[in-house]
Amino acid sequence: MTTEPSKTGETTPECNEAIRELDLFLDGELSDEARASIHRHLEQCPGCLEAYDFQAELKQVIAVKCQNDEMPPDLLAKIERCFDTDFDNDGRIG
Repeated sequence: MTTEPSKTGETTPECNEAIRELDLFLDGELSDEARASIHRHLEQCPGCLEAYDFQAELKQVIAVKCQNDEMPPDLLAKIERCFDTDFDNDGRIG
């Protein structure tokens, strides 16, 4: 990915790619090369950096708000059956 942002403030193909990859970037799920490329782009592109800041803050708020919420038992049972795994360690699947 080219890291040069648009001089006119317009969205570039590089901006589109950086925005598309933000979730993976924030979750640490990109290769080192891809992370470095997006990081360089964010350092040079205020619009994409603003989108990154918003998305990072949103992820934090959601994580905090959801940490005390219990998953409905019927949803957990469906997920356990789907993956054939006892996620809640109650000795049964579903």
